Amino acid sequence: MEQYNERYSRQILFQHIGEGRQEILMNSSALVIGCGALGTVSSSYLTRAGIGHIRIIDRDFIEESNLQRQILFDENDISNNLPKAIAAEKKLQKINTTIRIEGIVSDINYSNIDELTKDVDIIIDGTDNFETRFLINDFCVKNSVPWIYGACIGSRGLTMNIIPSETPCLRCIFETMPQIGSFPTCDTAGVIGPIAGIIASFQATEAIKILTKDYDSVNKKLLEIDVWDVKLKQIDISGLKEGSNCPTCKLHNYNLLEAKDGVMTTFLCGKKAVQVMSRNTGNIDLEQLEQRLQPIADVSRNSFMLKFKVKNHEFTVFPDGRAIITGTADSSIAKNLYSKYLGM
Repeated sequence: MEQYNERYSRQILFQHIGEGRQEILMNSSALVIGCGALGTVSSSYLTRAGIGHIRIIDRDFIEESNLQRQILFDENDISNNLPKAIAAEKKLQKINTTIRIEGIVSDINYSNIDELTKDVDIIIDGTDNFETRFLINDFCVKNSVPWIYGACIGSRGLTMNIIPSETPCLRCIFETMPQIGSFPTCDTAGVIGPIAGIIASFQATEAIKILTKDYDSVNKKLLEIDVWDVKLKQIDISGLKEGSNCPTCKLHNYNLLEAKDGVMTTFLCGKKAVQVMSRNTGNIDLEQLEQRLQPIADVSRNSFMLKFKVKNHEFTVFPDGRAIITGTADSSIAKNLYSKYLGM
């Protein structure tokens, strides 16, 4: 521990941490799901705080529009065609070589969540859709893993801690998944960087409290912040669990975990794009796919992804069979395009 005292000296001086809790952090593990505006900030602070093992999962690649708010990325990452998880791993490992950073390019879903969450002490939400959040909530409630919800749009953000058996879960707040089109998105309402930084900073702070078991200091309310209008609300949610028949934490229905087959589609925040993945798809040979597509499209490939464009649609295909299809926000069109050019 002594050799790390200088690195973490200011944190150790903080009365709520000290050497004992710093050592706990160094032996802890955190999973950040989604490495966009929220995930880049929270993972950066957790890295600097000395969390011993940080796993970062993200399905996406870096685009120019990300640079406005996703603080770990730069123009070279775009030139190198790097997935977000890989670029984040490289940057964060340079910040702190004494901990383990693990970037995984994948879409977390019912079939792989057990493997991808193995041995983690806490999960940080950096996602952009309710389907993934409900899946995380199902998993965490079922397996008693604490997680921290976070979301932001425009200049407004929300965050809350979910500690199974102790606090209400996400389904206590949002009993059913919002209908597509009923909520604003980054694509329709925009988002400014500072709100993402503030919400993610709260997430990182609460993660440190939970990991060091300082439960008296853990926030038990839903926090809502608007940085443009300078508003902050703390909403008391303590009675929601007892006062409802929550399908997850009261009735123990884990519907997102129990999906068996079919095609998963997810509308991606901030772009006119849909991710498509067949639950029955195995690994794709990107080199073979490149050869097959070359007669009909301009194709580029590296070891992480393959890109091609047909008419008004651009495809980014990953080795696990996922495809991000830009040029449409219609899931049925995206499924048809996936079937036409990749097969199901």
